[in-house]
Formats: sequence, C-alpha cells, structure tokens
Amino acid sequence: MAKKNILTYEGLQKLEQELQDLKVVKRREIAQKIKEAREQGDLSENAEYDAAKDEQRDIEARIEEIEMILKNAEVVVEDEVDLDKISVGCKVRILDIEFDEELEYKIVGSTEANSLKGKISNESPLGHALLGATIGDVVKVEAPVGELSYKVLEIQRSN
Repeated sequence: MAKKNILTYEGLQKLEQELQDLKVVKRREIAQKIKEAREQGDLSENAEYDAAKDEQRDIEARIEEIEMILKNAEVVVEDEVDLDKISVGCKVRILDIEFDEELEYKIVGSTEANSLKGKISNESPLGHALLGATIGDVVKVEAPVGELSYKVLEIQRSN
C-alpha cells in the first residue's frame, strides 16, 4: 500500500494548480518545441530536439509524481485542527532553549515542507518531536550537534 501524503488545503490547491499547468500549458509548449525541432531536419544531430524530448520526459515524470501524491492524499482541514496539542496543519511558536530564540513554524506534510518559508514536515526530527506536544511542554530533538530542547509557547490555526 502506498504511503499517505498528508497535505493542507493550501498544499492541495498548489499541487492541483501545478498539475493543470503542466497538462495544459507545458505539454502544449513542449509539443510546439518538438514540432519546430523536427522541421529543422536531421534529428540525429539536433540538440534542440534532444533538449525538447528531455524536457518532455521531465514534465511527464512530474505529472506522474503529482498524480501519485494526489491519489494518496489525506487533506488536513485546518479549521478543525485541535489547538490543545500540536498536529499537522497548525502553526506553533516555540522557544529554542539553548539560544533563547523564538521560532515559528507551520507543521505540514512532507510534500509541502519548505524550511525557508517556515513550513516543517511532520516527518522531520523537529516536526515529529513536536507532534502531540501541548503549550508549556519541552521537547527534545536529536540532531548531529547533540540534543536540542524547545519549549512550546503557542499553538494556533495557520489560516
């Protein structure tokens, strides 16, 4: 059985939008590039044709990947997230005890994770450690530099 892909509603919409763009816009663009490259004659030494075919292969692979993610998607309804404990779909404010620094993250499924945008996966060491924690709890995370401790300050809806 395939692994369930946990998505927020926002993540689901982004994937559906990307899939639509790939199927409608990108497929048409690549078909045009291939057609133009074919019209140039000899395909055995046609770099444009090879590049277009490679791009087509990449697009089709991404379409297949998104379709598999969506097929096995489990959407978290963020309005129904329990704010008593941390779960996928909520935003948390935590205190890095060692550096006395407040951090804010949204807990999302692995397909949506983007640490640069403050979205951490429920499968990441920190995300996994935070799941189920309540306000005031101190969670410990094993990291390459040793054990890190974080205190949960606030749990809120992400929308």
